[in-house]
Amino acid sequence: MVLSSAFQIKTSGFNDVHDITAKVESILSKIKIINGIVNVFVPGSTAGITTIEYEHGVIEDLKRAIERLAPQNIHYDHDARWGDGNGFAHVRAALLGPSLSIPFTNGDLQLGTWQQIVLIDFDNRPRTREVCVQIVGE
Repeated sequence: MVLSSAFQIKTSGFNDVHDITAKVESILSKIKIINGIVNVFVPGSTAGITTIEYEHGVIEDLKRAIERLAPQNIHYDHDARWGDGNGFAHVRAALLGPSLSIPFTNGDLQLGTWQQIVLIDFDNRPRTREVCVQIVGE
């Protein structure tokens, strides 16, 4: 069986991190599938999905690491072509990826004790992001 759902979340961009674990768990709790895989996907090319311990120190460490990998203040050909100033956001999102698959057993996501699902918006402006959740199982 396959079930698809979605929700929206308002973000402010510039490495804005949101814990979306409870929203995914809420969708999972409303269905009759008890074992399977949940895929979480954010459409667009300037945001990503991953897991992290959703704790201030780790979040700040991640933001600094992302800044080192794809600095905001360097030349991006995308910016030169389009003039929208978010070339860094596209690169960051490509490095992180737009989706994540998580197994679930007996209706429970198989996340570690300190592991949460997060959406990170890298764009250079506020957005309303759609998050697609697709559940496959039995």
